[in-house]
Amino acid sequence: MDSILRVQARIGQRTLLLTTAALPLAGWTVHAVALHKQLAATRKDPLTGLLRRDAYTTRARRLLTRHGDDAAVIMVDADHFKRINDTAGHAAGDTVLAAFGARLTAWAGPRAAVGRLGGDEFAVALELPASRRQQRLEQLVRMLHASVTLDDGRTVAVAASVGAATPDALGTRDLTALQRAADAALYDGKHSGRAHLATTAHTSLPSVNGRRSGRPGTAAWGRAA
Repeated sequence: MDSILRVQARIGQRTLLLTTAALPLAGWTVHAVALHKQLAATRKDPLTGLLRRDAYTTRARRLLTRHGDDAAVIMVDADHFKRINDTAGHAAGDTVLAAFGARLTAWAGPRAAVGRLGGDEFAVALELPASRRQQRLEQLVRMLHASVTLDDGRTVAVAASVGAATPDALGTRDLTALQRAADAALYDGKHSGRAHLATTAHTSLPSVNGRRSGRPGTAAWGRAA
């Protein structure tokens, strides 16, 4: 009997030591999970769930390196967004931005880089071969022009301007250059109801964040104005 009790005592001590040793590990695991969630939160915009600028940029550059000429960079601006805020309220404006985020995510797919760069400005980098480019951009324009239903049941008419730039058309895989050209194409087609594809002319003229006067030729795809 004494030998059995001594064995049980040793087993109990060993179990206690293992349990005690596991506690810090469990604590660090919980801490690591919390840190991971905090990091994920800093990477994403809380309103739309899209990537913030830095996280989007990192992912977009990797995508351009991977897909090369089959990639595309899309810039999107909500049209008349201030008017929505002024007439329907800022809560309605937030709903519209969240809807745009959801639509861009659904359109681009899980492998794309979809970001909210600030305000009502969005960017997408994705694989988009030339054979599907026109069809997909037309689809995007239709999605972004569908009315948004608010929480109180009201519907808000929305629209967006879309510019696209591709490495095969511009001869570069540099994200900054592609975004600048896509933004310039967007500006050229502002409020037209069509997606405009950048040409080399959009990379050669001076611009500030793509916002400039002058209208070099662009290909336009989407719904009529």
